Amino acid sequence: MTSLEVRLAGLTLPNPVLAASGAFGFGREFARYYPPSVPGAIMVKGLTLAPRAGNDSPRIAETPAGMLNSIGLQNPGVDAFLREELPWLKSQGARVIANINGHSIAEFGEIARRLEGADGLSALEVNISCPNVSGGGMFFGTDPRLAAQVTEAVREHCALPLIVKLSPNVADIVAIARAVAGAGADILSLINTVLGMAIDIKTRRPILARQVGGLSGPAIKPIALRMVWETAQAVNLPIIAMGGIVSPADAAEFFLAGAAAVAVGAGNFIDPHCVPKIISGLERWLAQEGYSSISEIRGLALP
Repeated sequence: MTSLEVRLAGLTLPNPVLAASGAFGFGREFARYYPPSVPGAIMVKGLTLAPRAGNDSPRIAETPAGMLNSIGLQNPGVDAFLREELPWLKSQGARVIANINGHSIAEFGEIARRLEGADGLSALEVNISCPNVSGGGMFFGTDPRLAAQVTEAVREHCALPLIVKLSPNVADIVAIARAVAGAGADILSLINTVLGMAIDIKTRRPILARQVGGLSGPAIKPIALRMVWETAQAVNLPIIAMGGIVSPADAAEFFLAGAAAVAVGAGNFIDPHCVPKIISGLERWLAQEGYSSISEIRGLALP
C-alpha cells in the first residue's frame, strides 16, 4: 500500500504537495475547485505587520514558459489574517503555514510573536527572499549574517516548526542555508522567484511598473532543481522544493534531488486543478515503480 504522508521536523502532512505562498491567496478562490484540505498544506499569501496595497500596475507579465510578477506583497496584514482568514481555513480542514515578511529584523520578530499560539496554524515560513519590495525582502536573504539574525529573531517568538524561504538570487545558496540552519531553522523552502524583466518593444519601456520582477513557472525549474540538489547535500534539514513544478514527474525529480515535500506556485495559474492532479499522479507513479512512500525515493539522485 502506498502512503503519501510526510513528516518534516515536527510537521506531519497527509501528502507532500503544498500550495506555495503568493499563488494560492488564502485558499478561498480555489475552494470552488477542490476542498482546501486537499493540499498537504497551504502556504498563505505573504503577511506583513500592516496591510499593504502592493506595487503599482502593471505588475504581471507573461513570458515564455513562465510569468513575471511584481505584486509587492499586497495583503491585509497579520491581524486581519488572524481575525478573518485563519478561522475560515481551519474550518475547512486545511493545514496552514503562515508566510511572513518584514522591513526589519524586529518586525519579523513582532509578526512571529502575534502568530505564536494561533489556533489552526501549523508552521511559519519566513520569507527572506521576496524580490518585489524595496525594503527588507530579498535584502535579508542575500547575506548569511542577516539571514541568521532574522531566523534567530523569529525563533525567539516561535515554537512552531520554522521554515526559512531562500532566494535563488545569490552567488552561494548553500552558505545562506547553513546560516539559517545554525540559527534555528527547522525546514528550508527553496527557491523563490528569479529576478527578471520584460520590455515592450512598441513603447521602448519595461512592462512592469517597477521595471523588474520575479520569474516563476517551468522556466526556472532547472535552476530550482540544481539548488535543491546542492542544498540537500550540504544541510541536514528537510527541504520543501518549489520552482516550475506543474506535473507529477516534476515533483518526482525534486524528491530524487533530496526534497522532502514540494510546493506548487505558478502551476495553479496554468491549471487550477494542478495540486490534486500532482497528488494523484505521484501516488500512481510510486505504486507503479514499486515504492510505498516518498521517503524511499528521497535523495536517490544525490552522490
